[in-house]
Amino acid sequence: MEINWEDFTKVEMRIGTILTAEIFEEVRNPAYKMTIDFGVYGVRKTSAQITKLYQSEELVGKQIVAVLNFPPKQIANMMSECLVLGGVEGEGKVILIEPERGVKNGTKIS
Repeated sequence: MEINWEDFTKVEMRIGTILTAEIFEEVRNPAYKMTIDFGVYGVRKTSAQITKLYQSEELVGKQIVAVLNFPPKQIANMMSECLVLGGVEGEGKVILIEPERGVKNGTKIS
């Protein structure tokens, strides 16, 4: 399905820094529960199924790209407030999308 430029500009993708990452024990599929700092857009909670390639302690301090303007979604006992982006390889291996160098939290992706 093709989209136009106006559709693309509606997606609010921003860079944030992971503040916390811990095993999300209440979900069916292995995942981390994380808080991410998006600067002026605030600290947001989310869940990500990235346990195959990442350890929780290596995620803290990492900058990532996430979509901020999806409506909140209930995941087990937590309300997810953003969607972390990554490339998906076979067998559910997710590779996080990261900026090449450190940038200000909240920086827009375009």
